[in-house]
Amino acid sequence: MYDNVIAQKIAKQYNESPLTDFASVNRLTKLEELNLNWREHDLPEILRTKHVHRLHPYMGKFIPQLVEIFLRKYHPKLVYDPFCGSGTTLVEANVLGIDSVGTDISAFNTLLSKIKTAEYDVTLLEGEFKDILKKLYDFKFRGFKNGHLTTNSEYIKSWFSSKTQKELLYFKELISKYTYQDLLKTVLSRSARSARLVTHYDLDFPKKPQTESYFCYKHNRNCQPVDEAYKFLYRYTLDTIDRIKEFAQIRTKASVTVNHADSRQVKLPKGIDMVFTSPPYLGLIDYHEQHKYAYELLGLENNEIREIGPAKNGQSEQAKKDYIKGINDVLLHTRDYMTKDGLALIVVNDKFNLYKPEEIGFKSVTRVERHVNRRTGRREGAFYESILIWKKI
Repeated sequence: MYDNVIAQKIAKQYNESPLTDFASVNRLTKLEELNLNWREHDLPEILRTKHVHRLHPYMGKFIPQLVEIFLRKYHPKLVYDPFCGSGTTLVEANVLGIDSVGTDISAFNTLLSKIKTAEYDVTLLEGEFKDILKKLYDFKFRGFKNGHLTTNSEYIKSWFSSKTQKELLYFKELISKYTYQDLLKTVLSRSARSARLVTHYDLDFPKKPQTESYFCYKHNRNCQPVDEAYKFLYRYTLDTIDRIKEFAQIRTKASVTVNHADSRQVKLPKGIDMVFTSPPYLGLIDYHEQHKYAYELLGLENNEIREIGPAKNGQSEQAKKDYIKGINDVLLHTRDYMTKDGLALIVVNDKFNLYKPEEIGFKSVTRVERHVNRRTGRREGAFYESILIWKKI
């Protein structure tokens, strides 16, 4: 019923062109006139994944243009994202010269947010990244071997071929020799994601290692499991250089703070005049499990028992109660640091009608609805989401 009502509201907008001139948005832009129902030809992937936004895949993130629109509309002095994920809000705020703070319970998420928003010496970075590729080339093709290229992780042993393990572990050992280690860890993780023993068409939710040939729905032919990491390490290292260089051209001096903490308890600065966030959707994604390859390779702290609304808890009545209590606790805590009349913009698919602003010291200003196309993997179809706009009272 929830999706059907929204679908009816949105259907008439498909006869009109959606907003694509994002720089035209300002304080005078009328929310009721916003058409945010982009299709692939309106907003192609190359724009949705511009510069640092594609340094690492991240399921469930909102597109940067959505953040940009509302930051331009309200232009806060300090924006906060209590579920910052891969850092989309923080990146877009920085481009617009807006100070930002982000918090996430996941060590990997905060790693992504930090490396995307950091300032780099691009010349130094490019030189070091090309040097690590030279060492990797010598290791693979000239027989230069050193280091301890074994692991005790049963996950790594199961999900990567023997050759892939050695290439990943060699790259990992090299990282400590360079300046921008967290960025190289991200390259390693991105490469590991692609180099797992999984089918080409199911990188998001693989159930078990794929060790034999299989019919590939993506390529419409029989494919073999991946048996190396080198090509991914090489490709993604060069891609990272290009993306960091591109973002450096538009990065501002606006401050960015990233907290690895529980958003229900984290210490925040006073003066937050806008929250822009997309909380985890109830019972859809286990965020730590999604990046398990990174946790295993990098030895990151795992806080999955503190996730709000994880997929493993399902969508039962008790799961709904636990979920909205967690969300409300975050927003109540955040509220204490917000300015008078501060705004909270929350991107949700609230099909269970769980979000009640009046219960946690906010009032609803309005909501903007949009249709979302699922364009990647085998997650076909579409769904609808709302941007809830609340004001602190």
